[in-house]
Amino acid sequence: MKKCALICNPNSGKRDKKVLIKAFKEILLKKGYEPEVFYTKYSGHAKKIISELEFKDLVISLGGDGTFNEIVTGNLKRKDKLIVSHIPLGTANDLGAMFGMGKDPVQNLKMILGGVVKQVDICRINKNPFVYVAGIGKFVNIAYDTPRDKKKRWGYLAYLMNAVKIFNSKTKLFEITYTLNGEEYTGLYSFLLICNASRMGGIKMLQDVKMDDSRFEVLLSNITTKKDIVKSLLMVKNDITKVPGFYFYKTDYLKIKFRKKPDKNWCIDGEELLDDSLEYEIDIVKDLKMLLPKKEINNIFVNKE
Repeated sequence: MKKCALICNPNSGKRDKKVLIKAFKEILLKKGYEPEVFYTKYSGHAKKIISELEFKDLVISLGGDGTFNEIVTGNLKRKDKLIVSHIPLGTANDLGAMFGMGKDPVQNLKMILGGVVKQVDICRINKNPFVYVAGIGKFVNIAYDTPRDKKKRWGYLAYLMNAVKIFNSKTKLFEITYTLNGEEYTGLYSFLLICNASRMGGIKMLQDVKMDDSRFEVLLSNITTKKDIVKSLLMVKNDITKVPGFYFYKTDYLKIKFRKKPDKNWCIDGEELLDDSLEYEIDIVKDLKMLLPKKEINNIFVNKE
């Protein structure tokens, strides 16, 4: 019988974890997996659990995007990398939506176990892995600045309330010099996103993003007025890269230097990155294999096999 580890964040989402885990165990046993459950007890615990885990045929993350980030980070520290998967229980759950998952965790597990193993590009910012997005500037801090108790009580609405508060605040610009695709640029920007995903903050922002093309997407904006912010948000569903005030690139390497440290820290996969550096290097590693539902494979991977 194959072995499976379930790494569960008990504080993520509103569902009764005991009931959920019981249902998961029954399904896994029927599919030929011997499940072992690990509950996280503190920030960073998921990373420690998987980095020290004995070999498993599959490791499943149960939690938010931040929990999965920890699992990927810990897995990349291993010599024997494990096949991982992710079932979203958090608030925005951008990754789950991109993989074609719905809101029912049990159904998502069934989809995963009937899926395929894919090699996934993982980006790193100063060697810190992120699965789908790293960002800094206007609105980007919403994910980690929204109190956990409000997210648990109000769900996605808690993010929206925080967004309104930030929308009404003054937009600050930061000056950066960045190098990509052999060219150097300098400018003032209100926010910067680096991603390997089409969805961020519950919104589909980019088109035709592939998770195995050895490139990531870079989106910068120098928009500052409320009028232009509203205009850009209304145009997101079409193609945000075509909106005036946005600058879009695809690359496999990016170097950034800030003239001075911005007021807020980077956000990576929904969590705050505590780093006081003024210079950052973003690159890609290809050391992650994920078991994913078949539903969106043709849309988000170059390699369809």
